[in-house]
Amino acid sequence: MPPADVLAAAKKFFARRSPIYAAFLEKEGPSYMTFRGQGGEELVIGVTVSGAGTIVRGSTYLFDQQIARFFSTLDPIPDTEKEIGMTDMTAAGTA
Repeated sequence: MPPADVLAAAKKFFARRSPIYAAFLEKEGPSYMTFRGQGGEELVIGVTVSGAGTIVRGSTYLFDQQIARFFSTLDPIPDTEKEIGMTDMTAAGTA
């Protein structure tokens, strides 16, 4: 999906959630949106383009499940991190 389509989908998705999990658009730019949810909780969706397509990231403290549900609505979802251009990373606890 193009970045603008991902952001439009995020705006629609988070506005439709049940009242306790709804998040309302606070700020937006060409590559991000911030939302406010229950109790002032902030949720951020950011997008960038790579050679493999659009990379979408989300950040929040309490709305992890809602971000995961939003990600599941995006299609296609790459099978591996390498397909989205992420570099190899050292596993935690190894040198």
